[in-house]
Amino acid sequence: MSAPGPRVPAHTRRQPAVRPPPPRRRRVQEVRVSVASSCASGSVEVPLLDETIGDNLDRTVRRFPDRDALVDVAAGRTWTYAELAADVDALALGLLDLGIVKGDRVGIWSPNRAEWTLTQYATAKIGAILVTVNPAYREHELEYVLGQSGIRLLVAADRFRSSDYAAMIEEVRPRSAGLEFVVLLDGPSWASLFARGRAADRAALVRAQAALTPDEPINIQYTSGTTGFPKGATLSHRNILNNGFFVGESCGYTEQDRVCVPVPFYHCFGMVMGNLACTSHGAAMVIPAPAFDPVATLAAVEAQRCTSLYGVPTMFIAELAAPGFDGYDLSSLRTGIMAGSPCPVEVMNEVIERMGMTEVSICYGMTETSPVSTQTRADDPVERRVSTVGRVGPHLEVKVIDPDTGRTVPRGTPGELCTRGYSVMLGYWGEPEKTAEAVDAEGWMHTGDLAVMDGDGYLAITGRIKDMVIRGGENLYPREIEEFLHSHPDVLDVQVIGVPDPKYGEELMAWVRMREGAEPLTADAVRAYCHGRLAHFKIPRYVHVVDEFPMTVTGKIRKVEMRAVAARLLDGP
Repeated sequence: MSAPGPRVPAHTRRQPAVRPPPPRRRRVQEVRVSVASSCASGSVEVPLLDETIGDNLDRTVRRFPDRDALVDVAAGRTWTYAELAADVDALALGLLDLGIVKGDRVGIWSPNRAEWTLTQYATAKIGAILVTVNPAYREHELEYVLGQSGIRLLVAADRFRSSDYAAMIEEVRPRSAGLEFVVLLDGPSWASLFARGRAADRAALVRAQAALTPDEPINIQYTSGTTGFPKGATLSHRNILNNGFFVGESCGYTEQDRVCVPVPFYHCFGMVMGNLACTSHGAAMVIPAPAFDPVATLAAVEAQRCTSLYGVPTMFIAELAAPGFDGYDLSSLRTGIMAGSPCPVEVMNEVIERMGMTEVSICYGMTETSPVSTQTRADDPVERRVSTVGRVGPHLEVKVIDPDTGRTVPRGTPGELCTRGYSVMLGYWGEPEKTAEAVDAEGWMHTGDLAVMDGDGYLAITGRIKDMVIRGGENLYPREIEEFLHSHPDVLDVQVIGVPDPKYGEELMAWVRMREGAEPLTADAVRAYCHGRLAHFKIPRYVHVVDEFPMTVTGKIRKVEMRAVAARLLDGP
């Protein structure tokens, strides 16, 4: 049974104007920068939101009760803000009636759907800590997260694609001592939870909500865990509400906007930059499909007249290459966000020119920083928007340090990017030692990313420290080589990794996805293309043509897996 709530098909509801209303408020966001060293701090002109997520939602509901808040395209359902508030409160009361209280961990294991969003806000209203579980997890990963975070109640889809969530839960449940309740979204337990809430005394919710403070933990998000078990970044109301709010400010969001969110909700990109950016501004959240589908995304933008579109670079590449792309009416788009992994310049230019996203923004961050630390602005020159990740956000500080000495490096010198401010996580859940390894005594989060800051405070990400290739004593940054190879007319996408070499220590290998109809590139062809345009030691020795890259569910490239595959290929049969 699906969630109680409105079931009016989205196409029968009122639609906004084709173009977003002109001119939007633009607050100046000055960035204070150091003349000599690579450090900068964001504007403090607009104050931080000093409220909980539930209080912020209530304030938006009072302002825009009749505006669209949530559209689940696949399910054909739309909620106004008043309708969203009614369902969120009913679910929150149901949780309270079940005995869930502030500080309890409530897991959500599901692809994108309206019920995910309802659960996000209902748990925030009562102070339960929402643990977002990766939809791609299998049994051993689910068991680890259930035990490590101490989930008391798990909300889950019955199944999705090849994943039988219900069966996996039953398999691990006997070994998960803390798990008391399981609520399946497509079964009677979900409807029962709403029924309990609608019959409960609303005064219980008022009391629970009033007892919350902005600095309390409200969310645990597990890092991708490409090496070892994932760590649970613990985030507060203040962390994620303000991050979503300021991301929305930089995108110029108002109640007129409709934001298409094809990125996963379980990650900060979806639930913070997507949902919280919308609800803090009265904009509409549009879910195009349970999981990313380029055609469904383009169709949702057209049908819902979306003004903003989110995605990681691989998603935008897939949309631009989708059959019949030029036949979609994307004229309502003005902005959007590209984040999650470095954005190739060529892709950014295509998004601006072919999708009409003239105000598209690049964001940089990590789960541990709620997530966004830097962002490009609509009034930044196009050159800066396609070649950097922007400048530091409001109420935040960034610096670039020498990873060996910890000293801040001069402008124009690569080093490790660090960030400090309201967005830095409370810590890794139950792991104080790992928290201390990531966040130093002065509150700086060490990102592990290599960056260069220019004279105006704009940052360019050059790669991960662990991805840097050292060939014969030369430090090589894959991002630079990837950007160059993207200019090849037959290359759709490219990733560069280091592979072991007995002579130089490491050599370069390019993994390449070809454009439709193009002949596969050989290593000789790549060398010929690079000759005279790249230094000889930056030219990949090996080329591996593939249909897809190994990726996490959020669209991040798994270079660790690529290196493992490459090692087997080079070892031979």
